[in-house]
Amino acid sequence: MIFGKLHKSFQLYHTIVTAKCNLKKMKIKHFTLLLFTLLIISCSGTIASLKKEYKILPISQLKPHWNFDSKEWFLDKDTLTGIGGDMHWGVIESKKNLPKNYEITFKANMTKGSLFEIMLNIDKENYIRTYLYQIEQNMVIGRGIYHKNSDEYGKRGGKSLFTKPIELENNKWYSVKIKVQDNQLSFSVDNKTTLECTLEKNNLSQRGKVGLITNGEVKITDFIIKNL
Repeated sequence: MIFGKLHKSFQLYHTIVTAKCNLKKMKIKHFTLLLFTLLIISCSGTIASLKKEYKILPISQLKPHWNFDSKEWFLDKDTLTGIGGDMHWGVIESKKNLPKNYEITFKANMTKGSLFEIMLNIDKENYIRTYLYQIEQNMVIGRGIYHKNSDEYGKRGGKSLFTKPIELENNKWYSVKIKVQDNQLSFSVDNKTTLECTLEKNNLSQRGKVGLITNGEVKITDFIIKNL
């Protein structure tokens, strides 16, 4: 009788120990999977992947993905707002590179100022300028230079390569679409006015990060980057 009780106690102990071991294995497996997922995300070299587009959403946090001054750029619900001035442009720059082939779409409203610029393929101090310029009423593709710690003339902005007339005004929303595929750049506004050029032929940066510039105030919604 005593042996029977001891046998049952041993069986109960064995069951408990086995259950604890299985639970521990499940926790280790779950932790390993989570760690692997985070490692894949952190090691991704581009801001958007083939399987996942990048969006600036209300739940997004800017800091993990962008370098910026929080006094100049901030997210309020679904609207990204940038503030700058004539002597100091407000700049936000991604921490990761754009894919080789990509499409960027968003809506923009220049509430103040005359310049709003999308910086493409930022490689050190060089980048592609795609911008709207109210003073000359033009949309422009150019070759840009940007030194992060300097507002000196000649260390920001750069030469215009292609321009096209467009009616621009403050407090009006514009739909912007930028596409780079097979070394060809297309820059369009409201699906009406479009500029195009070849990157290599015009000695333009072919890989790098993305950024935004304002010399006044700009509001941006529905910002999406797709890997093509």
